[in-house]
Amino acid sequence: MQQWITAVMEQFGYFGVFLLILLENVFPPIPSEVILTFGGFMVTKSHGLSYIGMLTASTLGALAGAVLLYYVGKVLGLQRIERLVERYGRILRLTTADVRRADSWFSKYGGITVFLCRFVPVVRSLISIPAGMNHMKLIPFIIYSALGTLIWNGALIYSGVRLGENWEQLLHLFDTYSHVLYVVIGIMIMISIVYLRKRKL
Repeated sequence: MQQWITAVMEQFGYFGVFLLILLENVFPPIPSEVILTFGGFMVTKSHGLSYIGMLTASTLGALAGAVLLYYVGKVLGLQRIERLVERYGRILRLTTADVRRADSWFSKYGGITVFLCRFVPVVRSLISIPAGMNHMKLIPFIIYSALGTLIWNGALIYSGVRLGENWEQLLHLFDTYSHVLYVVIGIMIMISIVYLRKRKL
């Protein structure tokens, strides 16, 4: 997949970045880490590409994908989405538990979850669905999404610029980042459950 991603970006430039990031939001197995860090490397090699251009194209692509999933959630609702995930989840590497987790986070923490989840692999895409299911207002949704996405995309593209031809070294760090982040999130959820139970007692 990595070779296909880099080939698309080399051939189509900004439009390729826009399209790939849009697909990454809708199809989580496509890794944004590869797209964005390679995009940063491309900036160092091509006079026709710039950091701002890469950041703009990737952010617009992410917002397009986020709004698409927002309306999917708004139109279909939780039960229909769960049935779709049960049927096609293997292709997307998603489970109904992933969907319920994202919905639970949004229900507990509201709009700020849309911002924070932009830094969490897989959930970064999924959080748009419960935002739509819970009828979050579109403008705040876009603002939270844009802020989180700008930070995430900007950091990865800049890392690709700085690393240059060694951009692939960063991908190994993101594997570790993902595992650590999941552990931290799991601990936070457990603490929240214990806290809520104590309050009920």
